[in-house]
Amino acid sequence: MTVSQVSATDPLAEPLIRELTQEYLARYGEGAHAEMARYPATEFAPPHGLLLLLLADGEPVAGGAYRRYDESTAELKRMWTHSAHRRRGLARRVLAALEKRAQLAGYRRIYLTTGPRQPEAKGLYLAAGYTPLFDVAADPLTIGPLPFEKFLNQKLLNREAQTP
Repeated sequence: MTVSQVSATDPLAEPLIRELTQEYLARYGEGAHAEMARYPATEFAPPHGLLLLLLADGEPVAGGAYRRYDESTAELKRMWTHSAHRRRGLARRVLAALEKRAQLAGYRRIYLTTGPRQPEAKGLYLAAGYTPLFDVAADPLTIGPLPFEKFLNQKLLNREAQTP
C-alpha cells in the first residue's frame, strides 16, 4: 500500500467523499451533506492543508485530511476507511501519516472533532494518544461533537530531520 497526496477534487478522492457522505447520512441524517460541503477544496490544499489517500493497487482504501485551524494547529477532517477494509489498522496508518505531514508543515498541535455516533473513531483517537476535551464518562449523545487534541513531538521531528 502507498500513501498518496491528492487534491480534494482529484477523482481518486471521490470514493472517499462518497462513502463518507453515505456513512454520515446513515448515522446523522440529512445534516451530512452540509457537513461535507462546509469547507471548500482549497482548505485541504498546501501549504496549509493536505488530503492523503492510502492506495491498494491504485484504489483508495483509506484517507484523511487536515486544514489550518490556527497558526500552530491543524484540524483533522474526513478520516475514512473503505467499509471492505476496516479493522486492519489502516486508519491508524493514515492518522500517523497526517500527523507527520502536519509536523513537517510547522503545526505543533492537532485538533479534531468526531461525531457522538462514531465510537470506533473515539477509540482510534484515544489509542493514538489524543486528549479528549470532554468528559469521556458522559453519554456522547449529550455532548455533541467530541473534541480531541494532540501536541506533536517537535523533538522527534528535529531528530528525524538530522538523521541521514
